[in-house]
Amino acid sequence: MDKRENSRQRGIRVTDIAGIGIGQVENVEAGTGCTVLVCPGGMRAGLDVRGGGPASRESQLLNPLMAAQSIHAIVLAGGSAFGLGTANGVMACLEERGIGFDVGVTKVPLVAQADIFDLTVGDAFVRPDAAMGYEATRLALDAPNYRDGNFGVGCGATVGKIAGMDTCMKTGIGSCAVQIGALQVGALVVVNALGDVYDWKTGEQVAGLLTADKTALRSTSEQMKAAIDAVDNRFVGNTTLAVIVTNAAFAKTQLCKIAGMGHDGMARSIRPVHTTADGDSIYAVSVGGVQADQDLVGALAAEVISEAILRAVDSAESAYGFPAKRDLRKA
Repeated sequence: MDKRENSRQRGIRVTDIAGIGIGQVENVEAGTGCTVLVCPGGMRAGLDVRGGGPASRESQLLNPLMAAQSIHAIVLAGGSAFGLGTANGVMACLEERGIGFDVGVTKVPLVAQADIFDLTVGDAFVRPDAAMGYEATRLALDAPNYRDGNFGVGCGATVGKIAGMDTCMKTGIGSCAVQIGALQVGALVVVNALGDVYDWKTGEQVAGLLTADKTALRSTSEQMKAAIDAVDNRFVGNTTLAVIVTNAAFAKTQLCKIAGMGHDGMARSIRPVHTTADGDSIYAVSVGGVQADQDLVGALAAEVISEAILRAVDSAESAYGFPAKRDLRKA
């Protein structure tokens, strides 16, 4: 192959990356859901958390000092801390399929999870649970159904909430992936931020805090500057979550660094980001054996995260009284 052809970057789908299946289930009436990524053979994984209020499970498994070298699934769910039981259903499904760490008497699936806060969107008392996690895992294994938009964990995602839910916008989950030669790098992101979303290529604000009449956008950063003495408790009602997926061969330590570089993409597209009222977290997983430069993969990860954030906004549909970008534009 010509070297110029080998270095040419092209767009692919995140679902084109072999070795991982993605299943999604949502409760549209309640405004919540979950997205489960499964690697039956185990995937090496790292994590970088920069938000001040994460709702998570088994995060320490991804610390390079911990013994486990791979995990079997990652769960992104709604329901805030109430939704962390979703992983119980994921584990049950995986155990039934003989997937997990062999302990002699059974196989124990290693499952990491992070949740968004969506309790103020639909029904606050209906959250993702073990049954939803089981079904999403079954789909990931038997009939992967990933889609951008108001699906899975993206069902209850919103953005621009510093002035409350009355002036926020509907977002969702988005994805982007690229390939250079044999190297593949992709990401999926659920956008549920306190701040606003910007086009990382043009700098234009595309979603976030609405004006009181809900016909135009305002700047969250400017709103904060106008009330520097505000002491309102914003609670941890936000969180942007991402999973970077690559077929490059990396260990946990390297993947933690790649996850950290992925936050550059989040910072390009969301302002403000990594606040005390967000639980912003990025996982990075390796599902292949392609040899690649760690810094290149980290730089590509930041790019696909930025683009996935835009796609989460572009693919979202208005719901629960919250306008999406496509309808705001029409107005």
